[in-house]
Amino acid sequence: MKEQSKIPTSKVQRAAKFVSTGAKVGGNYVKHYAKKMVNPSLTKEGLHEDNARDIYNSLSELKGSALKVAQMMSMDKNMLPTAYQDKFSMAQYSAPPLSFPLVIKTFQQYLKKSPSAIFETFTKNAVNAASIGQVHKATKDGKSYAVKIQYPGVADSVKSDLKLVRPFAVRLMNLNEKDLDHYMEEVETKLIEETDYHLEVERSIEISKACSHIENLAFPEYYPELSADRIITMDWMDGKVMKEFIQSNPDQETRNRVGQALWDFYDYQIHSLRQVHADPHPGNFIVSPDGVLGVIDFGCVKVIPDTFYEPYFRLIRRDMLEADSDLEEVFMQLQFIYETDTREDKAYFSSVIKDMMGLLGQPFHQHEFDFGEDAYFQKIFQMGEVISESKKFRESEKARGARDGLYINRTYFGLYSILNELKAKVVTTKPEWAAKVAV
Repeated sequence: MKEQSKIPTSKVQRAAKFVSTGAKVGGNYVKHYAKKMVNPSLTKEGLHEDNARDIYNSLSELKGSALKVAQMMSMDKNMLPTAYQDKFSMAQYSAPPLSFPLVIKTFQQYLKKSPSAIFETFTKNAVNAASIGQVHKATKDGKSYAVKIQYPGVADSVKSDLKLVRPFAVRLMNLNEKDLDHYMEEVETKLIEETDYHLEVERSIEISKACSHIENLAFPEYYPELSADRIITMDWMDGKVMKEFIQSNPDQETRNRVGQALWDFYDYQIHSLRQVHADPHPGNFIVSPDGVLGVIDFGCVKVIPDTFYEPYFRLIRRDMLEADSDLEEVFMQLQFIYETDTREDKAYFSSVIKDMMGLLGQPFHQHEFDFGEDAYFQKIFQMGEVISESKKFRESEKARGARDGLYINRTYFGLYSILNELKAKVVTTKPEWAAKVAV
């Protein structure tokens, strides 16, 4: 893959890149409709492929928040046409890497030494490149390390990038502007945190230690003395990234074991730690040759406030969804409905959210759940389409759903999606809290 020798870092440079990309997308529409005049039966498949290519190529050159948003969008299977999902998912693990001279410059700036002065060996080419940074493999004193290096300018461009990417997000995802305004602050906060490598090292050490008792789960050790503002050094973990592991066609027992470790990891974080690794895409997990699940990235962590946790997991309960007299209060706490809504709007939004939470809660309503059942996921995708195409949701004067729900819902849908790709059957209820949700 071709390396980048520089990244546009100023607001003007980055804005100019968005403008030129917008012009390309506009040109693609013009060409599409010109062809459609000749061939009225022409579908939008080719248009989507052209736009996905041009937008991804632009975002991958910019790196940072703009590319991260594309990665986030690719995780929701109902959010984008397939062409965009396929292209944007590349941001998880195979964005164009940074050239080695820029890597050396980052080391000298933040650790005051070159990589060769710190490590005995250091790969010149990145072994993995994503939206915020890239990883190199290094060795020292008989140990192997993974060294993550943040792209230049990423931390300083979060706010401006989100403003620039907004028109693409609104158009591609058919979003309500009110929803986007409501959630943008939460997205911005999380993206700024992802660029804080000191915070990531602290959280990585804290959560990996707290979860070290979970069976079949492994974490790298982190080295604060070899890390800095834009550099993180951790143990190298051998194995296949989740996507490669699934493609290797493991047996069902191994799929279930890996899936169980993944479920237990999230279950413990959410219900015991009340904070969670909120970026469950396949590129953040490695499976060792003996089938142990490794977690390698804690850049995005969502702290779950009690004011959200309590009503949200009351709503997961099967009996709660049947208790209409109490539902309205919970829906209001979670901002799905408002006191000022009309009776008609309260009934409509309550009905849709009730169906959505009923679907989301199904794995919690039984002791064991088979995530390989595609029929279940088809229902989820259909529900997503109902919401995205709903005129009431699109034209609502108020955002539907508390900000805290953005990353929690994203976490669950991402977790479910990986477990579905694994075709794993897992035990989903734990004694310490099963009675709360399995009624």
